[in-house]
Amino acid sequence: MLTDSLKQGIRQAYKAIGENLTNFNPRKQQTFLIAEIAKTLAGEYSKERKIITIEAGTGTGKSLAYSLGAIPLALAKDKKVCISTATVALQEQLVDKDLPFLKSHAGLDFTFTLAKGRQRYVCRQKLTQAISHNSDSPQAGFTFAEKPKASDIRTLNAMHKALTDGSWLGDIDSWQETLPLSVWQQVQSDKHSCLKSMADHSHCPFHKARETMEQANVLVVNHSLLLADLELGGGRILSPPDETFYIIDEAHHLPKVTRDFSSASITVKGAIEWLTKCRETGDKMSALIKSQRAISPALKLSDDIQDILTEMQHVLSFINSNAIGYFPSKESDYATAANTFLTKTNKEEIYRFEDGIIPKELKNWAEEIKELSKKSLSHLNKLYSALVESVKDGDTQMYLAEPLLAEAGFMLQRLENFQALWQMYAKTDSDKGAPMARWLEKSPTKQGEYILSASPIEVGFTLENMLWSQCEGAVLCSATLMALNSFDHFRFQAGLRDDDGSQYQQVNSPFDYQNNAKLLIANMDNEPNSKDFTDELIEKIPHYLKQGDASLVLFSSYWQMNKVAEAIRETHQLDIVAQGEHSRQHIIEAHKKRCDKNKASIIFGTQSFSEGLDLPGKYLTNLIITKLPFSVPTSPVEQAQAEYVTAKGGNPFMTLSVPDTSKKLVQACGRLLRNELDEGVITLMDKRVVTKRYGKQLLSSLPPFKQVIE
Repeated sequence: MLTDSLKQGIRQAYKAIGENLTNFNPRKQQTFLIAEIAKTLAGEYSKERKIITIEAGTGTGKSLAYSLGAIPLALAKDKKVCISTATVALQEQLVDKDLPFLKSHAGLDFTFTLAKGRQRYVCRQKLTQAISHNSDSPQAGFTFAEKPKASDIRTLNAMHKALTDGSWLGDIDSWQETLPLSVWQQVQSDKHSCLKSMADHSHCPFHKARETMEQANVLVVNHSLLLADLELGGGRILSPPDETFYIIDEAHHLPKVTRDFSSASITVKGAIEWLTKCRETGDKMSALIKSQRAISPALKLSDDIQDILTEMQHVLSFINSNAIGYFPSKESDYATAANTFLTKTNKEEIYRFEDGIIPKELKNWAEEIKELSKKSLSHLNKLYSALVESVKDGDTQMYLAEPLLAEAGFMLQRLENFQALWQMYAKTDSDKGAPMARWLEKSPTKQGEYILSASPIEVGFTLENMLWSQCEGAVLCSATLMALNSFDHFRFQAGLRDDDGSQYQQVNSPFDYQNNAKLLIANMDNEPNSKDFTDELIEKIPHYLKQGDASLVLFSSYWQMNKVAEAIRETHQLDIVAQGEHSRQHIIEAHKKRCDKNKASIIFGTQSFSEGLDLPGKYLTNLIITKLPFSVPTSPVEQAQAEYVTAKGGNPFMTLSVPDTSKKLVQACGRLLRNELDEGVITLMDKRVVTKRYGKQLLSSLPPFKQVIE
């Protein structure tokens, strides 16, 4: 429960914030959020289920609200606060602006840090080996995956010098230059070889960062790092779930990030190649350890991998034998192959197994490979541990063990992914739940290579098992969590319920939508699926561009955007900057400079510009949305999900597409008003909002703009 002193402390902190913020006006939405978050996390609504889901409109000040609602309570109860975001921009805002301000002015004594994944940090020992790569010293013991350029070697030397003299903390994000991924992968920290228990690694940047994380009261992370920790059981990278209040900001991304994190892919021939090398790695480790206890796991590893290789050859032969059925030779034949389709690029050919059911032969091999790979992982881990112990005991020299430990670590990571894929292929799907999505594709880059992939369709149960049922408390928030004025769609995706004590709140934006913004439904002759729609956009967009000097025009495809931009430039001599012509940052900076000089500025963008783009005030007064943001289910996972909804007697369009479009349309419209004094007009050039039965639902889920139908 919230004690009186805790309530008073939160009120005083909020008052202190107001006294230090210029033009601060207490917002009833913000104070309401602070109270609801604090009461939920304190267990006033439910002692077992301290979870609240909040849709907070733009301008409600949700980052301050959840910080003040959670941090004082966490300090009082000796718990941690873990704030997870989907974007780097929000992480930077929290760490560089919001949390420092709160710490300085709210009278709260807390520490915070940005927590990054291990692979964002350099390994001091690996970096030392990398720069001695060309020397004659036997301590080099380092092999690049690709021969580095002279410029890469210079950069590595500069990194080593900066790390040694303390001018660089050792994370890739704070290094000014861009380093090729192939080079960074050779010197980054990894969980298998960069061990704090080994003297040469005890001062690595990651371990120093981990110490800071352990001491901090508030951790700022991204969704991927959060899931990486939860998959390990929680508390391995971040703080233990039962000692943590989680703030999931930008929570609408969480289900998709979880699904992507839970998926696995392997290349068939590629796996055969590295598995062969894995056997050799085991033999080399056994020889170096020079101990009887290394002989048995090395022999078993060799035998089990040989058996895996035999099974993998069966898989490859099976795919080759059936390739003509999975991948018809002519593009015209694809229409008759029910589960085969070409992606947008028309380069990647994909075959999806209907209802996730794979051929019996493949299922049998999957079951065998799953067990063999599980045993191989165990054998390699034993060899790895034995070599680490041998180094600690002084029986093996570190410079000899280091490259083998790195090599084994790399193999362990590949084996883990390999085993995860075959586990999903071997699994018999339950009749009560959604099946796995399983698919096969031709490699777009390597002739004769195939990629096997699998992914869960629904991840709600995963989040329930790993997070909601384990955590001390959680706050999920975003400006777009509801779809069609309901939490049901998100609740299902995220594995939440409405009958277990969990709380749900919608807090409207304080903006004056009626007077500050107009939503204009353009009078269009054609619907977007008409062949004449693009020509009509070319004809009518110039007219709507006159409604404001700072314009953003959103398209559903690059092809349509580029065609319209080219035609309007040619016919009307308008200065248009289209997404893809420059970096996102360059486009925004150039746009703002033009606006500052009171010049008209026009940006053309696609779906990715409809979220996270912040152009307040005069930087955006005219937003044009050419088409409702429906997305056709093109990925195998989306197709499998639609197939599953149909199998249950549902309508995938109304169940999946319309709610998803509702959220995307709210996000797109949210680009216009960023502050309370902003003004402008939104033009929607898709007549389906007035001609289709779902149109009314989409419009009613938008903020209360003044609506005008031409």
